[in-house]
Amino acid sequence: MDRHVQNAQRVAEFLEQHPAVSWVTYAGLTSSPSHQLAKKYLPKGPGAIFTFGIKGGLEAGRTFIESVKLHSHLANVGDAKSLVIHPASTTHQQLSDEDQLAAGITPDMIRISVGLEDVDDLCWDLEQALAAAQQAVQRPRAAKPATTLAADTPSATDGQANGKSRARKTPAKK
Repeated sequence: MDRHVQNAQRVAEFLEQHPAVSWVTYAGLTSSPSHQLAKKYLPKGPGAIFTFGIKGGLEAGRTFIESVKLHSHLANVGDAKSLVIHPASTTHQQLSDEDQLAAGITPDMIRISVGLEDVDDLCWDLEQALAAAQQAVQRPRAAKPATTLAADTPSATDGQANGKSRARKTPAKK
């Protein structure tokens, strides 16, 4: 369990300083409102499961989950391997937005269960997935194609796209 807690602490510190992360809820962080209580009641550490918020909301969360390579995308927690899940698009997707919020699920929330892998590898994986998520939400949406007037498109009878109708000649059947 010690390795879980050590890895979780390092990952939480990494995420807390990352520009693509808006918040981290891990009692091991000195910035946590629960930090002093965790030190008092959890002398071996606050565990290895916590949540964080990714900037870009729902779409960023989905892209983040699709982009991890080392972390597994699973709903169970407390495994020897690192796991991540985006509750808003998976375990709680059947709920309305209001019900998700009432359950404490925000569109930007990622739940992570930190495993026993090398912590530098874990941070690398999170870094590349966060970068992919930010790139996805910053990409300009494709503009809808302009509506084309029927007179400007070729038809079966005119063959021209200039609005001038001209009967198409067909070869005579023999």
